[in-house]
Amino acid sequence: MARVRDVTIDEVPDDVKPVYERFSNEYGPFLNQVRVFAHRPTAVRHIMGMLLDFKDEQILPKRYLEIALVVVSKLNECRYCVAHHTPRLVEQGLGPETVANILAPDCPGMDETDLLVRDYAVAVTENAQMIRDRMFDDLRKHFSEEQIVELTLRTALCGFFNRFNDALMIGMEDGVVADMLAAGADESDLPAEPQAAD
Repeated sequence: MARVRDVTIDEVPDDVKPVYERFSNEYGPFLNQVRVFAHRPTAVRHIMGMLLDFKDEQILPKRYLEIALVVVSKLNECRYCVAHHTPRLVEQGLGPETVANILAPDCPGMDETDLLVRDYAVAVTENAQMIRDRMFDDLRKHFSEEQIVELTLRTALCGFFNRFNDALMIGMEDGVVADMLAAGADESDLPAEPQAAD
C-alpha cells in the first residue's frame, strides 16, 4: 500500500478521466501508479498523457526504449519498474539471462546498438555532465536527432519514476511479478522491496 491513499477515476476532473482510464487500460499494468499520480490531476494529464502520445507516435523502437528503462531501473534499484519492464524487454527479443545481466560489461545477447543504448542510459543516469561527443557520434549512426532526444527524455524520466515510486512506496499490481516469472526472469533479479524507515 502506498504512503498516500489511492484516488479513483471518479475523483478526477472530467478532462483527466480519459487519460486516467486509457493509461490504466492500454499503457500496461500501472493502475497503482496512476492512482497515486491522480492526487495531482495536472500530472496525470501531462505526464501520463505525454507517455500515451509517445506510445501512439512510437518513433523510438520499443527494444531500445525498454533497454533504457530496465537499465535505469536496475541502477536505481526500483523494484516496481524492473518488474514491469523486464517482461516487455524479453518480448523485444532479449533473453532472461541477458536482462538479468544487462549491467554487466560483457553481457551476452546484446548487439552493438543494444550496448550503445545501455551505455548511454548508464551515462545519462550516473554522470550526464561527463558524456563525450563521441557517444553522440555513435548514437547518430543508429538514431535520428528526434529519436536521441526522446531516448534521453525517457531515460531521465525513468529516473524520476523510480524515485517517485520508491518514495511513495507504490505497490505492485496483481500479476506483475507472475508476468515477469512467466517471461523467464527470476524473482531474485528484483531489487529489494522498499522499506519504510522510522
